[in-house]
Amino acid sequence: MMNHDTYENPLISRYASRAMAELWSSNRKFSTWRRLWVALARAEKELGLEISDAQIAAMEAKVDAIDFEAARAYEKKLRHDVMAHVHTFGDAAPEARAIIHLGATSCYVTDNTDLILLREALGRVRDQLVGAIDALAVFAERWKGEPCLGYTHFQPAQLVTIGKRATLWCQDLLLDLDEIERRIAELRFLGVKGTTGTQASFLDLFDGDHAKVEELDRRVAAAFGFDRVFPVTGQTYPRKVDSLVLSALVGLAESAHRFGSDLRLLAHERELEEPFEADQIGSSAMAYKRNPMRAERLCSIARFLMAQHAAASQTAATQWLERTLDDSAVRRMTLPQSFLAADALLTLYLNVVPGLVVRPAVVAAHVERELPFMATEAILMAGVRAGGDRQDLHERIRVHSLAAADAVKQGADRNDLIDRLQADPAFAAVDLDATLDPRRFIGRCPQQVDAFLDTEVEPVRRRYPNLRGQRQEVHV
Repeated sequence: MMNHDTYENPLISRYASRAMAELWSSNRKFSTWRRLWVALARAEKELGLEISDAQIAAMEAKVDAIDFEAARAYEKKLRHDVMAHVHTFGDAAPEARAIIHLGATSCYVTDNTDLILLREALGRVRDQLVGAIDALAVFAERWKGEPCLGYTHFQPAQLVTIGKRATLWCQDLLLDLDEIERRIAELRFLGVKGTTGTQASFLDLFDGDHAKVEELDRRVAAAFGFDRVFPVTGQTYPRKVDSLVLSALVGLAESAHRFGSDLRLLAHERELEEPFEADQIGSSAMAYKRNPMRAERLCSIARFLMAQHAAASQTAATQWLERTLDDSAVRRMTLPQSFLAADALLTLYLNVVPGLVVRPAVVAAHVERELPFMATEAILMAGVRAGGDRQDLHERIRVHSLAAADAVKQGADRNDLIDRLQADPAFAAVDLDATLDPRRFIGRCPQQVDAFLDTEVEPVRRRYPNLRGQRQEVHV
């Protein structure tokens, strides 16, 4: 239940999914610590240390039975979170008390747990990304041939299509997917490295047998599905890893902000709208409002996520020699919250994209308003082919265009450039209506969409056949 007397993190209460919140929970964190202690004991036993099956069984039986109140009391007394949980685990499995954490330092459980959670969280982000990519691809396919105004500098430019524009948003996410997949593939385990990374304590336990220490490292890593460990570390895994991981999440935030901003611009033009529930209120005062609140939330959360990388970068840059503890508090905040924010962004994608509303009549009206200007080059060429003088026709088009533009700026209902040209004898031989088919001005947009879906999206769909985009609900 919520405690209404203290601050609550809106990433948990409003924005992120329950699955991502649970991943970063205390229960997941400390039960993983216990699994790491079990894996260490089992590997040490297999390699010859005097640890019994009964001790390992006692530990395994209590992996998920965590007495958080007891741990809190121990930490208040000891001022050390790892030792508090060592004692709490020892109380729960007294037969194993003597061998829990044998040879290890705190970072054995804290850092390896972080790496396990980072891998799982990256996997969830990857899966949501694939869903968002698929949803945008479906939208692009549907609207690939629908002409709309293109914009440069947010000024009307040559026509594109609604579907072609969607491929730009989708392409950004594909680049993000590349980075997320790379981070997953390159993630390594800390393993068992000891207090300054020398593995001296484990070398003592195995009477100087280097091969057994190396095998211990491999076995513990393999128990958690890692096939690689860092060959050298200080006491922690390199904080550069956090910076690289958050950099990939920040890339996603950049894409989300761009997508959200474009939606807001198009909502202003009334061409494209995000979903809007029947009972949804857009404004507490202006009852008619239909604000793009989801797109605005995308931009807002993306801005928060983009700010997190600075902390990770600075932490990686300021580590002292083999270990310093000034990374601890900041990482407790930046790692979970960055993933919660990324999860919230992708939840928004999977809510907004499947429910996007296109207003074709508005789009067509905007095209009609600007198309005469865009058609002038084609009109000029047609006039020349009909026997006209290129320079004379150019000047006439220039004069008529400026007059038509001025009329529009003065409040005219429509662009009357074609009317003006039809009244000019110099263009009598030109079929002006034939020059105004919008599809003449979209270039290869439909073909580009087809090629993009075939070469870029379909390989992703084949790699992840069970992750097609399904609409998700958001807390509004």
